[in-house]
Amino acid sequence: MAAASGSGLFKFLRPGLRPQASDITAAAGWGIAATAGAIWLIQPFDWIKKQLFEKPEAEA
Repeated sequence: MAAASGSGLFKFLRPGLRPQASDITAAAGWGIAATAGAIWLIQPFDWIKKQLFEKPEAEA
């Protein structure tokens, strides 16, 4: 797997400022934590169940 610093996306940055694998891992972890926190605060489980598992009623 190619490292993010090896791609052309970050070539314009100095090597010391390029994101490392640990930076990407930390960002992914914080993203998961933020998503879990948002779901915990909002708790949209009834809406998710309605959208995914209930079939719409046929209109007459």
